[in-house]
Amino acid sequence: MRTIRHSAVLGALLLAAACGGGEPKEAAKPEQAAQPAATGAVIEVIATTDDKGNYFEPKEITAKPGDVLRFKLVTGVHNVDFLPDSNPGKTGLPPASAFLQLPGQTIDIPLTFGEGDFYFQCDPHALLGMKGKVHVKK
Repeated sequence: MRTIRHSAVLGALLLAAACGGGEPKEAAKPEQAAQPAATGAVIEVIATTDDKGNYFEPKEITAKPGDVLRFKLVTGVHNVDFLPDSNPGKTGLPPASAFLQLPGQTIDIPLTFGEGDFYFQCDPHALLGMKGKVHVKK
């Protein structure tokens, strides 16, 4: 009987600890989309899966430093990755993005990593040709 009571007390303590306590925490705030520089443009790139395959449109972009690439999901599940292997010697590349899963979701990538040609891809669809290039010049 003693073991049962100890187990019940221990269970109640674990439940209370799991529920938290103390100060209520603030609700997580949604991430803010990156804002373009005052002179920057927002360039929309759609990410799509359809009967033609998986692709970015446009897949080649010319932009200026300070512009923002806004990747917008039309269909499918896609991410954006500026792989260091595809951009040798380039620094300041953004990390691989989270996956866009709902139509209309966007990822903003500010072009703050210098001038030159930068290659990006959707990781799960790269071998299927879902790649692109942005040429950044003043």
